[in-house]
Amino acid sequence: MTPDMTPEQIAAAKAAYPTAFRAPLSIRLRRAALWAGFTLLFCYCLWAFDFSPARIWTGLQRFGDVLGFMLPPYIWKSWAEFLPILEGLGETLSMAFMGTLIGAVFAFPLSFLGAKNITRFWPLRMGVRRGYDVIRAFETLVLALIFIRAFGLGPLAGILAIAVSEIGTFAKLFSEAIENTSEKPVEGIRASGGARLQQIRFAVMPQVMPVIWSILLYNFESNVRSGTILGIVGAGGIGFLLSDRIAAYKWDEAWSIIFLIIAMVYVIDYLSGLIRSRIIGLNEGAAK
Repeated sequence: MTPDMTPEQIAAAKAAYPTAFRAPLSIRLRRAALWAGFTLLFCYCLWAFDFSPARIWTGLQRFGDVLGFMLPPYIWKSWAEFLPILEGLGETLSMAFMGTLIGAVFAFPLSFLGAKNITRFWPLRMGVRRGYDVIRAFETLVLALIFIRAFGLGPLAGILAIAVSEIGTFAKLFSEAIENTSEKPVEGIRASGGARLQQIRFAVMPQVMPVIWSILLYNFESNVRSGTILGIVGAGGIGFLLSDRIAAYKWDEAWSIIFLIIAMVYVIDYLSGLIRSRIIGLNEGAAK
């Protein structure tokens, strides 16, 4: 057997026979064509969207002016003045919670229909999976505009928009988690005479629930941010108050609201991280 070459020997061989270590001409031409196409597309986008240095510089100056208007932050002078802001934050939090919960409730049974290790009848499984894709094709903001038209302004439209959007997302993620479960516990329950529902209940569910809880916590945090955006278009929450302050050029108060939103998201992220770590730790302990 030929001994392994040292790095010095490899470097000497490359220097002596450079063409032997070079990629074939067809591959090099393909790479060059891809890079050329990428560069042309990038340059076209810069030209089409007017990414000119003058426009960027002017925009940065205006952005600096806006930041100057925001400082110092606004301090609410009374509880009566601050109470609507707290209510808006609470409304956004409630919208995210209700939307996440409703989406998960509807997505949970659909995820089993779309998992190939649960639903063997492939036409049904593929039809359900394509349904996931159809739902996920609608952006939350678009759904909010549709529901605002149907149900009017307010948090109900935001809750429905988040819920419908999350049905497709949750169903897809849940079904993938179900498909990645181990078959050994299922085979054990099947060998002991367990029915199909018992196999799902006692073999699949214990494996998949920690993953589902992690997905729910992460998406809840994301939906809090989405709820802020939905409020700007009239779907309730703190976003509506933020949009109102920006429209009235009350930049200092707008910055204070933005700071509160950032603080709320940070706290939720921290708490959800602790809960996820706790769930994962409990799952690993149970596995041992």
